[in-house]
Amino acid sequence: MFTTYFVSKISPSQIFKLVVSSIFEFSNFRIFELVVLLSLVCQISYSQDTLTQKHNILDFPEHINQKRLTGVCVGTVGLFSGIMVGVGIEWYGKQPTGKFHWFDDAREWNQIDKAGHFYVPYFTTVFSYNMLRWSGMKNTPAALTAGAFGFLSLAAIEIPDGLTNKYGASWADIVFDFGGAAFATAQYLVWKEQRISIKYSLHSVIYPNGELRDRANELYGKSFGEKILKDYNGITTWLSFNLYSFNHNIKAPWLNLAFGYGAGNMYGGFENKWTDKNGVYHDRSDIKRYRKFLISLDADFSRFRTNSKAGKMILGILNIVKLPMPAVEFNTLGQVIFHPMYFLNLDMPLYIKR
Repeated sequence: MFTTYFVSKISPSQIFKLVVSSIFEFSNFRIFELVVLLSLVCQISYSQDTLTQKHNILDFPEHINQKRLTGVCVGTVGLFSGIMVGVGIEWYGKQPTGKFHWFDDAREWNQIDKAGHFYVPYFTTVFSYNMLRWSGMKNTPAALTAGAFGFLSLAAIEIPDGLTNKYGASWADIVFDFGGAAFATAQYLVWKEQRISIKYSLHSVIYPNGELRDRANELYGKSFGEKILKDYNGITTWLSFNLYSFNHNIKAPWLNLAFGYGAGNMYGGFENKWTDKNGVYHDRSDIKRYRKFLISLDADFSRFRTNSKAGKMILGILNIVKLPMPAVEFNTLGQVIFHPMYFLNLDMPLYIKR
């Protein structure tokens, strides 16, 4: 009841302030950190309609509804422009600028940040598609328009990146931006639905006391909120396949099979070497960075049947997160690990192969 009341009372201006203030909280806020915030904002905005309008307000009309389309376009462009202006002032405004240049970060963070560049355009495309369909646009033009917006809205960030001395435009970011938007667009063109979703989960990492914990705190933050957004050693990105959509003999239409990707032992973008704020050089190349691949069951919450408006709102928010379930991990250290519950700090890993 509290969640329903909170979402129904929150206004678009309050949502915008929430996003911008969250962006401004961290001086090192990068594109992966937008993932959870944009996802929650879009889901909350979408869910408001189910709480404040008639039951059939979310039906897709047969023809263009000009008022809806105008509202969607103005609202989307306004929200995007406001966020980008805020980011430009608080993020780039404090950085020295120069000639446009490129920076090759394709190998950085074992591509965990690139998963964010895949997910954000994916979700932006999905959200934009549903808004355009709600405005009366047909499937194909809605999918193509949403895909173009999903890609360009994120790829545009490479322009100020390229003009900032500290960063640089990244071709790898652009490739993953395009891939995420294209992934959603292709599914709408072929299936008119999302049978394969991209999801997020966080697995708590306990860092050893001393220089490694100090370094992790510097990179990923100390608070739980910061770690949700920035701990690249704990973030896992999932491709979640809905089994029923591929085989209607499956009895549970919500059942998914998910494949996850993560990494570990990272104390720097490219290597485990750094100089701390006191000028002391640290070389922890003895700690081997690794990649991990996981398989687990999941659920597509959007396929749960409910006539409750509050239930639809809650399920819409939850669907951005991988369902906490057992998982099997295969990593590049040669280990095979069974996780009875792969979620936050609930895990008690069992090593099948060390």
